[in-house]
Amino acid sequence: MKRLWPGSLAGQLIVLLLGALVLAQAVTAVIFIDERAVAIRAAGRDLVLARTAAVVRLLEETPPELHDRVLTAASWFRLAFTIGDESAVPADGSDDGAAAAAELHLAAALAELIGDDRDVRVRIFEGEDPWPGHRRPHPPHGEPPGDDRPLPMNQPRPPIRGLALAVALDDGHWLNVEATVPTAPSRSWLVAPLIFTVLMAVAILVIAALTVRRITRPLRALAAAADRLGRGDSASPLAETGPEDIRRTTRAFNAMQARLARFMADRTRMLAAISHDLRTPITTLRLRAEFIDDAETRDRIMATLEEMSRMTEATLAFSRDESMTEETRVVDLAALAQSLADDMAELDQDVAFTGPDRLAYPCRPVALKRAIRNLVENAVRYGQRARVCLEALPDGPRLTVEDDGPGIPEDRLAEVFEPFVRLEASRSRETGGVGLGLAIARSIVHAHGGDLVLVNRPGGGVAAILTLPPTTL
Repeated sequence: MKRLWPGSLAGQLIVLLLGALVLAQAVTAVIFIDERAVAIRAAGRDLVLARTAAVVRLLEETPPELHDRVLTAASWFRLAFTIGDESAVPADGSDDGAAAAAELHLAAALAELIGDDRDVRVRIFEGEDPWPGHRRPHPPHGEPPGDDRPLPMNQPRPPIRGLALAVALDDGHWLNVEATVPTAPSRSWLVAPLIFTVLMAVAILVIAALTVRRITRPLRALAAAADRLGRGDSASPLAETGPEDIRRTTRAFNAMQARLARFMADRTRMLAAISHDLRTPITTLRLRAEFIDDAETRDRIMATLEEMSRMTEATLAFSRDESMTEETRVVDLAALAQSLADDMAELDQDVAFTGPDRLAYPCRPVALKRAIRNLVENAVRYGQRARVCLEALPDGPRLTVEDDGPGIPEDRLAEVFEPFVRLEASRSRETGGVGLGLAIARSIVHAHGGDLVLVNRPGGGVAAILTLPPTTL
């Protein structure tokens, strides 16, 4: 059932509307069928009573030699008139109290139609077809009516609900009447409601599709803008369209996007200002350190100042890169990673690349290339070699950079992503770096909506796994 249930808002709304329509039509049909059956039985009884009263008056006004012709002409489908010396209906009523009351009511109605107080008897019966064989009833002394066609032998015969009447005639004879109505009326009338239901369902589908499209269009635009914002792309404010609830949501998203952009700009400017302002005191301290007589102390202070200078320059460069807005475009990730590996191989670095021939992906190529370069340089610097592997997976591209270094303690795998963090046990200060490479790489990957993690390889070394979200290309 979960697989059949649609996941989109449009599909769920349409299914719910159609389900409500079908349920309402089904309940209406059940009620209508019951009311129709009651109305058909009532109409049939009224017709039988009216025709019986008419036949009684006609028999008493015509000579006896015409009575058979009158009975033949009055008889029709499942309605038979016969004249007998005795009543075919017993004088006592039915055992069922409700049926007995209904019989008395019908007898009174028939006597009122005849217009006198003669003896009238009525019996309501249910059961199988009382006539033998497969022919409709007709009077014994006359030709069958024109619509008296044999019923097919294999046709199921429905239960019968009908009336047996007996009316005393003035000459002492009795007019006996048997009328039956099947309890299961024809279902041919269901064709029109079925067509009406289908047409209504089509109309609801069209209206629902147009309405849902009007609602979901701004939602799709909002989802796309949120995805771009999560990847770090700058997006223009969304148009506030659709229902009021959707417009309020869009308005809140636009305000959030503006606040985030303002916050990021303020943070970047602050970092750049701090890094820039630190240059002056560092230069001043370096000049003063030159006047220290103790050479060992002077060298240590100069080394510390040099490290502070490198950290300041790296922070300033990072701030400049953050403040630059690179436009997203579709590039070949395989070609990008391959060119990076080739460039480093030309510098006598042990870098190997494996991956597909082509992998198109929308990204900010300069920033992403810098992130990959940082990972490869770390692998070469601390692990002697780098093996770059690019894979196209259903969940998005995955790029793995492996090295053969000593690895990183498990409890410090997450710590190395913090700015200015270097691990003394496995990362030598003499190799250079200020501890911003992995922080910059992860920041760039997060800006693309992806993730970057480090894991220790079973055979030794570290694997940096860079994953990116899937694309609709």
